[in-house]
Amino acid sequence: MNSRERVLKAFKRLPGFPDRVPIQFDLCRQLCDHFGAELGIPIHYTENPYEDVTYRISANELRVAMGSDVVITGASVSDDYHVVKEADGTWLNEYGMRMRQGDIYVEVLNYPLAHAETKADIEAYQFPDPAAPGRFRDAERLIRQYKDDYLIFGDIEVTVFSLAHQLVGMEKLLVDMMMETEYVVPLFQACAEYQTQIGLRLIEKGVDAIWFGDDFGTQMSLIIPPETFREQLKPHYKRMIDRFKEAKPDIIPILHCDGAVADLLDDIREIGFEVFNPVQPGVPGHLPADMKENFGDKFSFWGAIDQQDLLPNGTDNDLERDIAEKISILGKNGGYMIAPAHIIQNDVSPERVRLFIDLCKKHGVYDH
Repeated sequence: MNSRERVLKAFKRLPGFPDRVPIQFDLCRQLCDHFGAELGIPIHYTENPYEDVTYRISANELRVAMGSDVVITGASVSDDYHVVKEADGTWLNEYGMRMRQGDIYVEVLNYPLAHAETKADIEAYQFPDPAAPGRFRDAERLIRQYKDDYLIFGDIEVTVFSLAHQLVGMEKLLVDMMMETEYVVPLFQACAEYQTQIGLRLIEKGVDAIWFGDDFGTQMSLIIPPETFREQLKPHYKRMIDRFKEAKPDIIPILHCDGAVADLLDDIREIGFEVFNPVQPGVPGHLPADMKENFGDKFSFWGAIDQQDLLPNGTDNDLERDIAEKISILGKNGGYMIAPAHIIQNDVSPERVRLFIDLCKKHGVYDH
């Protein structure tokens, strides 16, 4: 059984059970460079228009060699875009956000739509050109190379809500959503249309799944009330999936959504999402047994291993117990791909990364 069949069975797109739970993981640049040197594998980085997504869609040649069962690709920056760093180390990305590198992830310093108040303000903003030269060169190469043996995910993370708050600022957006300020819905529509165009091009190139990514939860609760999500955001995601399904009826829609979002999962399934990621551990409503019992008939799960504390700081026994537990519960009767809940950062040693992969394989037999 190859990786492609393994993931299709885990996601219930093929009958029967896979030979083991499939594995996926993302690595930060430092870990990519380390393992690339160690294994003698040249690393190729696909620079995404939003910088942190780069590490979702890069180093596929390394990750599959280390045991990943999927290949993840996405849009690259245009050939016409070049990073120009100022003396203070900041730069403008392709969206026009002024960025700086934080301790782990990039941070937005200045928002190009911080002034937005009206629909006209949104109409005047220029999104990156989905058809710009070089945008899908890496995607085409990866799909040609890996399509027969691996399931290919097309990543459009930072999709609607997250892209909107990176354009205007989170505080402003949340206040304006509650005030129903004129620009809010047109902004969501514009973000959705831009990422729909990216997704349709990835489908045209040959991806098997489209991976959305927007965070609606905090460590304790939802960021916005459920009714606000249903009124202002839900319709845009539904239209996006409908258009993707029209282009490719068997496309697999996946949602990455951090935080305590159990109260939205029925809505998320109604939108059309089939796979829920990252099943963030340690937040209310996300106990593995609760997820499987309440939503196991609605979703396949992907993720659930804590990379904030367990991977960098837990003992080897702690990690093994957690992996065995997640597989036994979330993998019962299928429907699970194991992964850390986010990109593995350089506070996790290379030895722990290798141990994680080995333990996933050791305990990866599905409990039918």
